[in-house]
Amino acid sequence: MPEKKPADKPPDKTRALSPKGGGKSSLLRQTFAILGPGVITGAADDDPSGISTYSVAGAAYGYATLWIALLTFPLMSAVQLMCARLGIVTGQGLAAAVRDNYPRWVLWGACSILVVANVINIGADLGGMAEATQLITGIRPLVWIPFYALLILGLLMWTSYKLIARVFKWMTLVLFAYVLASFFAHVDWKQALVVTLVPHLEWSRGFLAVLVGILGTTISPYLFFWQAAEEVEEERAKGKTTVAQRKGATAEELKDARTDTVIGMFFSNFIMYFIILTTGATLHAHGQTNITTAREAAEALRPLAGNGA
Repeated sequence: MPEKKPADKPPDKTRALSPKGGGKSSLLRQTFAILGPGVITGAADDDPSGISTYSVAGAAYGYATLWIALLTFPLMSAVQLMCARLGIVTGQGLAAAVRDNYPRWVLWGACSILVVANVINIGADLGGMAEATQLITGIRPLVWIPFYALLILGLLMWTSYKLIARVFKWMTLVLFAYVLASFFAHVDWKQALVVTLVPHLEWSRGFLAVLVGILGTTISPYLFFWQAAEEVEEERAKGKTTVAQRKGATAEELKDARTDTVIGMFFSNFIMYFIILTTGATLHAHGQTNITTAREAAEALRPLAGNGA
């Protein structure tokens, strides 16, 4: 990929450069400082629709699908890293890059598929958020769906990317509830380890449908566009408003992007693994193998949170 000298493009101040001493605490601080688009994208993959899919897998088949996390991690890392590099080096999003390098029918085809996938995914996410809020407030989801849609639209229109990115980065910590819950759920760790390392397959329509669902919600098309777009937003937040200003990347910027993206994809698959593990140890183990509501999915967290699940 084309590379500019650091003199032509100042080092990225938002993403810290590689640590050069200062001990373990300094290393952790500087590593956390470079986390951004990759981690946010990874956490976004564990959205309400993703959590629902993983919960269904764990409830229906127990630990049987845990091995998929080992398969999807390298695939996600490779694809998302390509998208991150594309955004950093070209200074444009994925759609713009496709427009500049491929025929129009490729652009329109890719964007049409993205629109369909996004509309369905956004609808599922808003519905999941509304159902979760109903459990707390008792107010019908039909009230919360437009509320959340307008709230997110307002944030996009009247706040900054930097603020939203910072808030989302900290909100990802909520997902560790599934990791903590697994230690209260009487997991059969020996069986879980065996199934993780030795893939289990069932040649049934239901099991194959769950596999397709997991792969589809984990390696999702909108993440490709999102990753590249977030890299561009990172540059814009630093005042690089034109494509010419954003083009090119230093070796340090590419290295930091790789660290951010790989950690983000690991986080995404790590959480997916523990959602399946926890629901398998709770719902499946107690005969609740068919999840249809947010309330049923939330039962997986009961060993940790009780009625607060």
